[in-house]
Amino acid sequence: MTTSLPLFHLYGDPPDDQAFDFIHVETIVSRSSAHDWLIRAHRHRNLFQFLLIESGGGDMIFEASTMSFDAPSAFIVPPNVAHGFRFRPDITNGWIVSFTEDVAATIGERAGEAVTQLKAIASEPCIPLDKEQDVQRLAGLCRDLHQESFLAREGHRLAMRALLVLMAVELVRFAASRARTGSVTLAPTDTTVEALHRLVEDNFRKERQIGFYAGMLAMTADRLNDHVKRAAGVTAGHLIRQRVLTEAKRELVFTNRAIHDIAYDLGFTDPSHFARFFRKQTAMTPHDFRAGRMVTESGQRLALR
Repeated sequence: MTTSLPLFHLYGDPPDDQAFDFIHVETIVSRSSAHDWLIRAHRHRNLFQFLLIESGGGDMIFEASTMSFDAPSAFIVPPNVAHGFRFRPDITNGWIVSFTEDVAATIGERAGEAVTQLKAIASEPCIPLDKEQDVQRLAGLCRDLHQESFLAREGHRLAMRALLVLMAVELVRFAASRARTGSVTLAPTDTTVEALHRLVEDNFRKERQIGFYAGMLAMTADRLNDHVKRAAGVTAGHLIRQRVLTEAKRELVFTNRAIHDIAYDLGFTDPSHFARFFRKQTAMTPHDFRAGRMVTESGQRLALR
């Protein structure tokens, strides 16, 4: 157990807030085998990640829950999401592709469209791959991406972006098939909602009043609420509360910090206020939520349910 959820650039590497135009590809075995096939819960500030599981399987932590998976499957992990993996030793392999948000923003037909699509798909991060040709298609793109990166020939940056676009298109198609809709229909990024998300990310520990965020966006609180409700289907207040709740769950699941310390760090005036907030959102007390988790022999918390 730790006192905070680790933040990495790539797993095990220190954060790099200046990372830009970054694309990285490696095999699962190359990094995971060095860590005894256990990638402990962590997050990346500005990296998207695709994972292709060609063989083996394991368990994935995604925020405060866990899921088991088998090959062949693919995953999408967006920035700032707590995640981790326990891979089946020696038999699991595939690819991990990491790229910064500025790269993702250039993938779609309209600016920012791909970021919205990828984040929406990642709400259910695991995409089972039922057809062998789908697996081979993605694996081939990963191998080509790795070769372009390794050889660094003239034009390799452009080639890598092109391969990443093809990979993203395939994943969107697979996700559409998973949903049995035949297509993924998502509105282009709403600039106000995205700006609100960024402001909340920077200020949620201290500021939870809609008026603060509305003022930063040069809007009234009512106008901001109405706009977010139309664009995202929820109120601005809901987005703020959910970000606080996500952080509270992370602290309870992935750290051993005292609950009263978590409450104060999240800007609550006292632990009882935090407990009431948490119970209203989850129907559980913080203590019960933490107690409803088990610790594996590795010391990494996994959800029971």
